[in-house]
Amino acid sequence: MSWFHETLHPEIRESIRIDQPIYQGKTAFQSVEVFVNETLGRVLILDGVVQTTEADEFFYHEMLAHVPILAHGDARQVLIIGGGDGGCLEEVLKHPVDGATMVDLDGEVVELCKQHLPEICRGAFEDPRTDLVIGDGAKYVAETDKRFDVIIIDSTDPIGPGTVLYEQAFYANCKRCLTERGVMITQNGVPIFQREEYLNSLERFRALFRHGSFYYAAVPTYIGGDLAFGWASDGLNLSDVDSAAIAKRYDAVGLETQYYNPEIHRAAFAQPNYLKALGA
Repeated sequence: MSWFHETLHPEIRESIRIDQPIYQGKTAFQSVEVFVNETLGRVLILDGVVQTTEADEFFYHEMLAHVPILAHGDARQVLIIGGGDGGCLEEVLKHPVDGATMVDLDGEVVELCKQHLPEICRGAFEDPRTDLVIGDGAKYVAETDKRFDVIIIDSTDPIGPGTVLYEQAFYANCKRCLTERGVMITQNGVPIFQREEYLNSLERFRALFRHGSFYYAAVPTYIGGDLAFGWASDGLNLSDVDSAAIAKRYDAVGLETQYYNPEIHRAAFAQPNYLKALGA
C-alpha cells in the first residue's frame, strides 16, 4: 500500500491512499500524477498539490461557474484562465453562452486530463462553442481584443507557473477585457491557511474595481474549511443580486447540478466573524 502526501502548507500534511496508479510524469512546466482512490475516484496532482478528484470536483467547478454566470444574467462570452482538467469549462457550457474561451499554459496537462479524467471534462473540449488556446493566460489578457462578460481564473495556488495569476497587473488586464457589467472570479485558497493570499487579493480587487470581495464553499479535498472564491466587478455587485432573479434564471436554464442551487448561491456570501474582521 502506498500513500500520496501533500504538504502545500509545511506545517500540515494531507494523505490520500493510492489504490491504483494511473499516470506519473512531467510536462515542460510541472509534474503530473493521476491515481485512483477508493473513495475519491481519480485524483489529479500537479507539482505535489491536489487539484481535483472525480468525487468532489463538482463542489468547486459548479461554484466557480454558476455563481457569476447566473448573477450576471446575460453572459454571452466567458473566458477561463487555467482549468486544464476541463471541469469549469463543462459547467460554463451548461449555460446558453455564445462562446467559452479557455487559455491554459500547459497543453500536455489538457491532453492528459482528456485521456485520464474524461468524467470531469465530459466532452467539453469538443463543444463547438469552445475555443481552446494553449498559451500564457497573463499574456492573453494583456493582448486580446476580445471582451468577456465573465472571466474565471481557475488557477493553481500561487506557486510555480500560477504565481503571475495573483498579481495586480494581471487583474488590471482582466478588467480591461471585461464588458461593462462583466465580473472576474478567482480561486483564492482556504483563508485559515492562506490569509496573506486572501488579503493581498482583496487589496488588489479594491484598488482596481468598484466592487470586490469573496464567496465561499467547502471543497472536501481542500483541507482547512471553506475555500474562498474572489470576485470583482465595476458594474455588478455579486453579493447584492436578487435571490428571486437567481432562482428564475436557474430554472430557465434547467441546470443539472450536484452542489449548486439558488439557496447555496445566497448562503455562499455569508461570512463568519473571523473573516469579517479581516475586512472582506
